[in-house]
Amino acid sequence: MTVVPVGLSTASVWPQTAATAFALAADLGYDGVEVMVWADPLSQDVPQLRRRSRSTGVPVLAVHAPCLLITQRVWSPDPEVRLRRAVRAAQDLDARTVVVHPPFRWQRRYADGFADLVAALEDESGVAVAVENMFPVRRGLGAGRAVELSAFRPSTDPTDEGHRHYTLDLSHASAARVDAMALAGRMGAGLTHVHLADGSGLPKDEHLVPGRGDQPCAELLHSLVERDFTGQVVLEVNTRHAKAPGARAAELRESLAFARKHLVPR
Repeated sequence: MTVVPVGLSTASVWPQTAATAFALAADLGYDGVEVMVWADPLSQDVPQLRRRSRSTGVPVLAVHAPCLLITQRVWSPDPEVRLRRAVRAAQDLDARTVVVHPPFRWQRRYADGFADLVAALEDESGVAVAVENMFPVRRGLGAGRAVELSAFRPSTDPTDEGHRHYTLDLSHASAARVDAMALAGRMGAGLTHVHLADGSGLPKDEHLVPGRGDQPCAELLHSLVERDFTGQVVLEVNTRHAKAPGARAAELRESLAFARKHLVPR
């Protein structure tokens, strides 16, 4: 049976920095980290990340390209340059995967060439560029009516475009009110990377500790083992409300235990 590595996203310790994520991953026994590249200076500094990885003994499993609204100028204002730099960073850090969001609708030139760019980068680098499912924004119109607006092109579902590799985010599936198991089925053998977190169906990105919402977290993990999944599972949970000493570590310990418990055949 293939042992699936379980990593910790550096986003899981926000507002702490990537340094905290490396330390907690080492203390709690995670198999590695996914570096979310954003305002944190360490997350942008590849040589420093390499040194941090070596000093803690925690490998970098994946790099999340800077594609949030708040990271539109990290590394470059050009989204293609940001993605290329993320792939180079993954190569330098011996990471197998780059996670990237679909293009925003207003990034027309980037969106027009996105699928070809992703494929070319994979061919050139050997790194899997795993495109992540997203979620729409719901706006109320009054009288109980609402409209869904997608900021992404062609949609929030990367299988609509078609790529070799995908990231499945369960919190995003919850916010989009999408059947995560059906989405995993559409991704098929291209499912390479999983952001493990939970959601309650609210129209927002909750990133709950797995098991605290209504997403099929356990079912998905069992299915990965049964399909001989050779990718990575990364905990991307929201711990920003952890107040008491040790509370963040406790939530991340619980998340890791959940993943390891269910990464077995049914």
